[in-house]
Amino acid sequence: MESPLLKVNEIFYSIQGESTNAGLPCVFIRLTYCNIRCVYCDTEYAFYEGTDRSIEEIINEVKSFGCRLVEITGGEPLVQENVHILMKQLCDMGYDVMIETGGSLPIELIDNRVKVIMDLKTPYSKMEKKNRYENINYLKPDDEVKFVIGSREDYDWAIAILSKYDLVNKVKQVLFSPVFDKVENIDLAKWILDDKLNVRFQLQMHKYIWHPETRGV
Repeated sequence: MESPLLKVNEIFYSIQGESTNAGLPCVFIRLTYCNIRCVYCDTEYAFYEGTDRSIEEIINEVKSFGCRLVEITGGEPLVQENVHILMKQLCDMGYDVMIETGGSLPIELIDNRVKVIMDLKTPYSKMEKKNRYENINYLKPDDEVKFVIGSREDYDWAIAILSKYDLVNKVKQVLFSPVFDKVENIDLAKWILDDKLNVRFQLQMHKYIWHPETRGV
């Protein structure tokens, strides 16, 4: 039987730049396609560019890096149904698997062993209407929710969503990340401290290690 296919944009080994695993070596599998168009997107090249690769081939490349932490990202990785086969096989092999999803597609079929890092799209993204709030019901205690903050309006909106869905007590970590070069880091940090929020301020670490537009990092 042939191994199922996925359209892959890139596979690379780098430093994890976000989430509670920030700073750790990680293998990234970036899949092609995305069903939404955030105004701040920094991976537009993943909308269409990619090569069909078998899951067996993908896993063999992951093995070559000798790293147990793997993140599946995009684009929007849940666009391709075979991603569920890939995640299950990686988990079965003992990998520590994460998936980063924009939150507009169902997450309930994701293997329970996979850590979900789910965005809730803020007004600045212009994709707020795509949020699938029912996904919150399927988040596990070890999962994480990310808000990408592009303005003070976004910040206030995120606080309201935190309260409405009790997210701080629902998941392991809530992440507040400023839109790169749009919101001053010091401003977002001050807002969080002033309001005594129990959230994690995060930067996209890889954009400070390498040039912000560098691929494969």
